[in-house]
Amino acid sequence: MWTFAMKLDQIRDNRVNRAYPKGIALILIRSAGKVHALSSNCPHMGCSLGGAILENGTVQCPCHDWKFDARTGRFTAAKEIGLASYPVKIENDSVMINL
Repeated sequence: MWTFAMKLDQIRDNRVNRAYPKGIALILIRSAGKVHALSSNCPHMGCSLGGAILENGTVQCPCHDWKFDARTGRFTAAKEIGLASYPVKIENDSVMINL
C-alpha cells in the first residue's frame, strides 16, 4: 500500500530525515536525486537511526557505529544483515512509500 511519508521539499539532501508514515519509524535519504526509505531501527540492538550520520553513501548508527548502505540498507560488513528497505515513488511533490 502506497502511503504518504512527507513532501519532497522537506527532505534535506545528504541527511538522515525522519518520517513516520502509518506510525512506522523510517529514515528517508535523498542523494543524487533519488530518495531511499529504510527502517529507522538498527538490527544490532534496535537503536534509532534518526540521529545517524550519513557519510560517503553510508548510514552510521549513532550507538555502535554499524554502517549501512544508504541505498539498500545492507550492513557494509556482512551483506546478509540489513535494514528493511521500502520502495519509494514521487507523486505531485509527495514522497510515497510502499509499506
